[in-house]
Amino acid sequence: MKHILIIGIGTGNPEHLTIQAINAMNAADAIFLPVKGAGKEELAEIRRDICERYITRPGVSISEFKVPQRQTTERTYAQSVDAWHGEIARIYEALISGLPDESRGAFLVWGDPSLYDSTIRIIERVRQAAGLDFDYSVIPGITSIQALAASHKIPVNLVGKPIEITTGRRLAQDGLQAATTVVMLDGEQAFAKIDDPDAEIFWGAYLGTEDEIVRSGRLGDIAADIVTLRAEARRRHGWIMDIYLLRKGRDFEE
Repeated sequence: MKHILIIGIGTGNPEHLTIQAINAMNAADAIFLPVKGAGKEELAEIRRDICERYITRPGVSISEFKVPQRQTTERTYAQSVDAWHGEIARIYEALISGLPDESRGAFLVWGDPSLYDSTIRIIERVRQAAGLDFDYSVIPGITSIQALAASHKIPVNLVGKPIEITTGRRLAQDGLQAATTVVMLDGEQAFAKIDDPDAEIFWGAYLGTEDEIVRSGRLGDIAADIVTLRAEARRRHGWIMDIYLLRKGRDFEE
């Protein structure tokens, strides 16, 4: 039976890879690398660098595939994501179908496969819809949440209080709901629309890489500066991956 390895590779620092991840890469017969098009070549280069650093077993092939753009015109968010996953699933089906029997293929996933990444659900979609005979394993990776907390030298949670992990779209819709709110996938900078005098922000971009940028402080004082800094960084690199944590309160406050 064919076997697929879904390997978390951290947030961009090659040293984020675990020994388990390195061993899994070397157990694969083929590594599948996504290429996301103009302006995001650096993301593919980081994956190529990881392969060059850590794959030592002879004969491991590396195949690149183009990731389709998500189409949003005249579709709800859920409809656009579902259609996009369908397109990617067809690509995955072709890649897996091309594997020899009893071989292993691997997908390298930014961060961790369980956190705001759809590789697992797309692989499961392929297995159910295409009827391909394969199994898969998931190797965890360092998440951007861990990298953010490490760079700011903070614990993620306040003592005895809950945390929420959400998106910018949901933050704009629902506002702050927990003592600690971690926000991912915020292309609209929803934090700048939060009017809360007690909130603090811990923001980071390109975490774990040589281009890492971090800022922290009272949200009302630095939100505008982060918006400007983020726009400048995106123009300079052609892409940006950022994340932030919003906090209200202190440890041991009732």
